[in-house]
Amino acid sequence: MKDYYKTLGVPKGASEEDIKKAYRKLAHQYHPDKPGGDEAKFKEINEAYQILSNKEKRAQYDQFGQVFEGGAAPQGGWNPFEGAQGFGGFGANAGFDVDLGDIFEGIFGGPFGGAARKVDRKGADVEVAIQITLEDAFRGLRRDISFKTFVECQICKGLGYDKSKGTKKCTTCGGKGQVRVERRTFFGNFAQVRACSVCDGKGEVPNAPCSTCKGEGRIYSTKAVPVTIAPGIEDGHVIKVSGGGEAGAKGGPSGDLYVIVKVSSDARFERKGSDLYTVKDVSLRDVLLQKEMPMTDVGGERFTVSIPAGFSLKEKMKISRRGMPKFGFGGRGDLYLTFNLKTPKSISSKVKKLIEELGDELEG
Repeated sequence: MKDYYKTLGVPKGASEEDIKKAYRKLAHQYHPDKPGGDEAKFKEINEAYQILSNKEKRAQYDQFGQVFEGGAAPQGGWNPFEGAQGFGGFGANAGFDVDLGDIFEGIFGGPFGGAARKVDRKGADVEVAIQITLEDAFRGLRRDISFKTFVECQICKGLGYDKSKGTKKCTTCGGKGQVRVERRTFFGNFAQVRACSVCDGKGEVPNAPCSTCKGEGRIYSTKAVPVTIAPGIEDGHVIKVSGGGEAGAKGGPSGDLYVIVKVSSDARFERKGSDLYTVKDVSLRDVLLQKEMPMTDVGGERFTVSIPAGFSLKEKMKISRRGMPKFGFGGRGDLYLTFNLKTPKSISSKVKKLIEELGDELEG
C-alpha cells in the first residue's frame, strides 16, 4: 500500500495548509524541467496530493488504505494533467481534479492563469540587539532604538512620485496591470499571467517620479523606533514591533522590527527567573546578637534582616517579594541570602577568656 503521507513528508494529522505547502515545495523540487528533476517522483507527489487534498478521498484512504467509487488512486502511466480543461493534448472528463494553479505557482514562482496579483513591495524585517542593566529590567523602560535601514521618503511620502502631477496608463501592459508570458515545459506550452513589473500590477505609472528617492518611495537613512521594555523582562527575550522595520518600496508596507534584549550580569545579584540570589557578609557579633543588618534590594529600596536563633548559616534565607517582577504575571519573586561569616583576624587573651567562660552557653 502506498503511503501518501510519507510521499509528501507530512504526518497523518497534517492540516490542509501543511499538505498544500509540502506539495508545492516538492513539486517545485522534482519538476522534470528543473535541474535535478525526477519525472517518476513528480508523478508520485501529484498522486499523493490529489488524494490527500480531497476530503472525501482522504477519508477513504485513512480508513481503508485506498480510494473507492471511481476515486481510486491513479496507477501506471498516469498523466498528472489528465482531465484538466482548456489545455490541448490532455484528456478531458477523466474524473481527476488537478489544481494547476498550485503546480505552476510552485514551479514558476507566480500565479498561473486568472488575474495576476499586484506586487507587494513590503520592506524587510530588521533584527536589533540591545543591552540593558538588571536595574533597567527591574523597572522597565522606554527607549528609542536607532539603526540604519530604508525609511519612507518624506518628499513624496513613500509614493515614489509627485501625487499632484498624477499618473498615466502603463504602455507595457496597456493599463491592465498584468502581462501574459508563454512558457515551454515538459508537458508542452503554457501561458502564465503575471503582474506587470513596470507598474507593479497597478496599470498606471507616475508622470513625475520623485527625484529624491528615484521613484522608490524610500531612502537609506537612520530610523528611530520607540520600544517599551516591560518590568521583569528576561535575558534573550524578543520584542516584536509591527511595522518598525525597513520601509516598503513604492508605498508598500514596512517590515517588522525584532528587538533582542540582553540583560547584563550584576555584581550584586545572581538572577534565576524572577528570583535573585546574593551573599551577605556577617560578623560573629551580628550572628550572636541577632543584630538588624541593613540591606538594599535591586530596586534601591532599603530594608533590614537579622539572623534568628537556631538558624544554620549553611542554609539560604528567603526574603519574600524582594526579587524581580514576574514578567507578564504581576507580583515579584523572592530574594535568597547566603551568609558569609567573617571571623576576626586576631583575638585578645581577654576575649578568649570570655569565650571560654561562655562556652557552654554558646554551644547550647
